[in-house]
Amino acid sequence: MAQSIIDPSRLDRIEFSNDEIARYSRHLIMPEVTLEGQKRIKAASILCIGTGGLGSPIALYLAAAGIGRLGLVDGDTVDFSNLQRQILHGTKDVGRKKLNSARDSIREVNPNVQVDLYDTFFTAANARQIAEPYDVIIDGTDNFPTRYCSNDISVFLKKPNVYGSIFRFDGQCTVFAPHLGGPCYRCMFPEPPPPGMVPSCAEGGVLGVLPGVIGVLQAIEAIKLIVGIGESLIGRLLHFDALKLKFREFKLRRDPKCPVCSEHPTITELIDYEQFCGIPEAQAAEAQESLVPTITALQLKGKFDQGERFVLVDVREPYEYDICRIPGARLIPLGELPSRMSELDSADEIVLQCKSGMRSARALKLLQEAGFAKLWNVEGGILAWSDTVDSTVPKY
Repeated sequence: MAQSIIDPSRLDRIEFSNDEIARYSRHLIMPEVTLEGQKRIKAASILCIGTGGLGSPIALYLAAAGIGRLGLVDGDTVDFSNLQRQILHGTKDVGRKKLNSARDSIREVNPNVQVDLYDTFFTAANARQIAEPYDVIIDGTDNFPTRYCSNDISVFLKKPNVYGSIFRFDGQCTVFAPHLGGPCYRCMFPEPPPPGMVPSCAEGGVLGVLPGVIGVLQAIEAIKLIVGIGESLIGRLLHFDALKLKFREFKLRRDPKCPVCSEHPTITELIDYEQFCGIPEAQAAEAQESLVPTITALQLKGKFDQGERFVLVDVREPYEYDICRIPGARLIPLGELPSRMSELDSADEIVLQCKSGMRSARALKLLQEAGFAKLWNVEGGILAWSDTVDSTVPKY
């Protein structure tokens, strides 16, 4: 049997009420768990970074299982776009702090769980203070700075880091634990991808039920580590393809030259993860990219109202155009623009628009390089049009 990460001396103080015995009875009658295993679960503390798509099933199932102490880290608020997958939160919670709605949902599931709330984002400045009291760290985030930060603090504190990620129809899960003989996140990904190379769920989408699968797997791995049963995912990466409904397993090995978990690490303390992942440079590039001729959504409406002659080009994808559009916009997706420039007349005044203004700024640069001069970019894109001109246009 696997070794539990919980110190047996902590079990002496654990007691159960009759209600708790009834609540956990399906665990207690399993020979792999029994009363002792449930005591380990109650004695354990888990830090869940993020209360979104992954954090929702993680927190709910760990609370239902009877984890004694559950720490939640999140500085965000609930948005309508979250409700498709973030099942900790409901329609009535839109606009609330995610931590508050998460706490209320957990209390409904199991009022016996101690819930610690950290209304912040997990960074090098607070990671050690937040993570130190917990037995297991679970990464339920979707950005690279936090992933590297949660990995490094887990290595430094010698705590298992249960990792999960999702995108569109694909998800993956593993346990990083160099102190237990496995690799860390940096062994698999020594360097982050260039900013913008890997789209987020907000940019690329995600099947709403997918984080339920991956989050539950993360919760299972945490419980196995605590109870001391089964074969952990340490050293194995589990990939899930929802379209084919197939799991694939990949072996992971420690990198003997890993800058964090090797015998001679070059990184021995938390660093600036925003800088490491190139976020400042990307923001500077975006700022430079934004130095293009712009008009606001209200100014665009004014051009329509005054009957001005211009061509409005929407550079989003066709499936986005089907969701919502500005009347009169001509669809030319950004990826097709180089081959379709002949459809545009350089003598015309051309206004470019996308979802938020970033892709249309790139389209404007492409047209400028091709010799077009009468160009404008709609600041904030169709989202700004919905906010300031026509609220009936849905936001996505």
